[in-house]
Amino acid sequence: MLFGSSGIRQEFSPGLVELALRIGAATADDASTIVVGRDTRMTSELLEHSIVSGMLSAGATVYSCGIAPTPTVAHATGCVDAGCMITASHNPESYNGVKLFNPDGSSFTLRQQAAIEEGLRGTHWKNWDEQGHTFPVDAVDAHRETILDQVSLERPITTVLDCGNGAGSVITPDLLAGAGATVIGLNCNVAGRFARPSEPLEANLPYIGEIVRRREAACAVIHDGDADRMMAFDERGRYIDGDHLLMLFAKYLDRKRVVTTVDASMAIEEVAEVHRTPVGDSFVSEELLSWGDFGGEASGSWIFPEHSYCPDGIYAAALLCEIASEWSIAEELDRMPRYTLLRESYRIGSPREVMAAMGADEPTHGVRFEDEDGWYLIRASGTEPKVRITAEGRTPAKAKEMLGLGHVALEQAKRILE
Repeated sequence: MLFGSSGIRQEFSPGLVELALRIGAATADDASTIVVGRDTRMTSELLEHSIVSGMLSAGATVYSCGIAPTPTVAHATGCVDAGCMITASHNPESYNGVKLFNPDGSSFTLRQQAAIEEGLRGTHWKNWDEQGHTFPVDAVDAHRETILDQVSLERPITTVLDCGNGAGSVITPDLLAGAGATVIGLNCNVAGRFARPSEPLEANLPYIGEIVRRREAACAVIHDGDADRMMAFDERGRYIDGDHLLMLFAKYLDRKRVVTTVDASMAIEEVAEVHRTPVGDSFVSEELLSWGDFGGEASGSWIFPEHSYCPDGIYAAALLCEIASEWSIAEELDRMPRYTLLRESYRIGSPREVMAAMGADEPTHGVRFEDEDGWYLIRASGTEPKVRITAEGRTPAKAKEMLGLGHVALEQAKRILE
């Protein structure tokens, strides 16, 4: 399938431009009104023109947001039939891709994805007098005002904000300032190139902790390229891993039924009832449609069903500032359960074949082994040619043991293919 765990992503090429045209036409087959936005990559404007051309050729009315974050486009989709975001999210600038949304903000389901892929083989061209039209729309202002109506700071705070030169730059600085925060902005311009790797990993953000401490900030919030993700630092300048951000949001919002993925920490099960899904925010949002009151991934995707079924890093950034204005985030984190969780990834030329050799029904879902004191998960990345191993144990030694078992299983599978 073309679709991975979060939309379609590929290295930029003429083939991707041609594919975008056909995706646009296939999407318009079942959607007569569509909202389209793009991230800040240098290739996104071209891909937007291509996908919109496909939509117009099939007779759709297109509302263009211009540069806007993924959750902003999803928010605007509530007034139309479908939404489309041109982005490769946290991937390097050489990648680009497409995300498709329903009016409730949820990603296209597997059934809808299959219909799009089937539609790529069809012809959707309308006659000259049935072609579609485009209209500009200010989705950013509407999204910002919606969040400001839902979030408020108890006291003024200082926050560090790093948008990574991504689409969050057009909304989050003004949003947090409007909520009452003094914003120390880093990489908040839409430069078309990323000053740091886009994925909001601790290793990519070595400068944030010192800035938080030096400026006595209450927190720091970090976006990826399309701002569907939000990661954070506490007031002591410590990076907050995604599992503990999930627990922090659940506690603050008093959410008792949490949906998360198979690679999230078992510590979450000590603070809420948990349903687990395969890795990918689309699976989390689909499960939330039938169960749960909050969901997310440890990678930084947070889904608040009362707000949207799209991961909203913009809303999460404002909510974290609200929490920081009421609580000591560092003290809350210190009271939470914590186990050793290890994550590694390996670039492999044929990740799907390797996972098939391991017996995985679906490569990106992977295979998982667990016992009473730990577990490991091996899965193919849905966005890059990599295999990821995640392992956790109730003790550091147990986590290392599980990671070692994962390495052994991966090497055995690779040898089968040699």
